[in-house]
Amino acid sequence: MATAEDLISLKKIGQMGGLNGQVNVSSQKLGDALGISPQTASRRLISLEKEELITRSVRQDGQYVSITKSGEDSLKKEYADYKRLFEESAGTFRIEGEVVSGLGEGRYYVAIPGYVAQFKERLGIDPFPGTLNVKLDPANVETRKKAEMHGWVDIDGFKADERTFGAAKCLPCRISGIKCAIIVPGRTHHLDDVIEIISGVRLREELGLKDGIRITVEVCSK
Repeated sequence: MATAEDLISLKKIGQMGGLNGQVNVSSQKLGDALGISPQTASRRLISLEKEELITRSVRQDGQYVSITKSGEDSLKKEYADYKRLFEESAGTFRIEGEVVSGLGEGRYYVAIPGYVAQFKERLGIDPFPGTLNVKLDPANVETRKKAEMHGWVDIDGFKADERTFGAAKCLPCRISGIKCAIIVPGRTHHLDDVIEIISGVRLREELGLKDGIRITVEVCSK
């Protein structure tokens, strides 16, 4: 079975052209490419050949290496694993924080019909007239920043009763499987360390939440 070191070396050989046929690869050349000694590179080549991930032949002008079908399959599996990892990571961000009390701007939006109609239409949420406030710890701030890059739903500003109401934006999410959305004023460029969440139910009662309880907010970017 290929080790992690084998796969690193195999990938480098592939980058040198070994997937397309025989390529001149000396121990010195492979060692330089991997930042290891020629002796270590030679052992890597021997290991790869033993695992039947490459074939080697020696000619007058040097050593030639080609990746076998088994070697190609190993690289494809490694690629598929990384692809799945990053696709899943890009699809859902898990942000943890503590439930806190507070009156924020989000509460304002769920009390105005012009906004509520858009929440229903664009988010599929008929919002409870209040928000859940969650304070993020520093370790989750970076995750929050990544989540900010995906999936915002615009809530348009409008005029009603001779008043102008500004725009907002929402980030669809879930808490314990319940559909929710993080809401921020449209002029805000980055989320604060306290996020406000709207939902069709009163989350504190539905989930038995009190101040200080840690929860996980799953932001779905797909």
